[in-house]
Amino acid sequence: MTATLNVGLIGSGYMGKAHAIAYHAAPRVFALPARPVCALLAETDATLATQQAAALGFARATGDWQALVADPDIDVVDICAPNVLHEPMALAAIAHGKHVYVEKPLALTAASAERLCEAAARAGVKTLVGFNYLRNPATQLAREIVVSGEIGELVHFRGRHNEDYLADPATPHSWRTRRDMAGSGALGDLGSHILNLAEYLSGQTITALCADLQTLIRQRPLAQGSGLGTVENDDQAQALLRFSHGLIGNLETSRIASGRKLGLSYTLTGSRGAIVFDQERMNELQLYRQAGPAGRRGFTTLLTGPEHPDYAAFSPAPGHGLGYNDQKIIEVRDLVEGLCGQRPLYPDFGHAWRINHLIDAIERSHRTRGWVDLDA
Repeated sequence: MTATLNVGLIGSGYMGKAHAIAYHAAPRVFALPARPVCALLAETDATLATQQAAALGFARATGDWQALVADPDIDVVDICAPNVLHEPMALAAIAHGKHVYVEKPLALTAASAERLCEAAARAGVKTLVGFNYLRNPATQLAREIVVSGEIGELVHFRGRHNEDYLADPATPHSWRTRRDMAGSGALGDLGSHILNLAEYLSGQTITALCADLQTLIRQRPLAQGSGLGTVENDDQAQALLRFSHGLIGNLETSRIASGRKLGLSYTLTGSRGAIVFDQERMNELQLYRQAGPAGRRGFTTLLTGPEHPDYAAFSPAPGHGLGYNDQKIIEVRDLVEGLCGQRPLYPDFGHAWRINHLIDAIERSHRTRGWVDLDA
């Protein structure tokens, strides 16, 4: 492996660290066509950038993200900054001819996501958006089971992504609770994942929906005890869904769901069986088949192992289990192979634009108190 891809990372918080871990680990887990090099890290100031570059194994640091996207040695710009910065940073990177890897949601609105799609298409750069949960071997297995017809024709989808990181009313106001910086709340942060999985797993597109949103904790403490700030986006959301080939379903998402830490789960019901998955038990898939004597039917727990997608690269032993960061390692593998032309990049800006379109439609349904036809 002699080819290299120089990575410029913007943002070194929770997700930035996960990306950095994946860049270092991916060449050791997978045989890659090129080696990702942690070349340059940008943070909000030079001191923090220098500290984080040393901690995360980046060769250089800068307190100016614009210098990073303009750097001629950088091949791919990785954006792990707050949502409001995705569009200006990605547009600047595209203008410099850089490939772009950005965390979800792609943008604050579908209109913003559309601008990014058009700019990337004009420039001929490649893009990837970090919907990492679809990389879980258990979810890849679920998709294989659906495609094979093993559980028959899909008749219902149920999806949830609930967490409790804002369940405590004393948790301070932040960029995540501001409309101008985050866009939607739980819907964009968590619901975007389940919207992506609904279409990925079913192989169908959502054609109509009816939704309801709620902001339960309407004020939160401001920093340094300076009073209370108004929460400007949703704490929780739910929607009824209709899909392109007759499937119906529903989803819910919440950031105030006490006890749920990574409560992403789904049920796919088919005419001959069903699949149930919970990301809090990410190495298990529950499979039901209608075949066999009625008294012997029941859900079977499938533990992920080397027979399942991508697992063997991490461990030769079934049931030993993968973790959250391993999903990012798989995603970086897909990024490198996609940039080298060995696989399509999914979800790219086009697919992520669709998720923004669905988020906008859910908010519109809530405002109008009725069904929204996405075909229209």
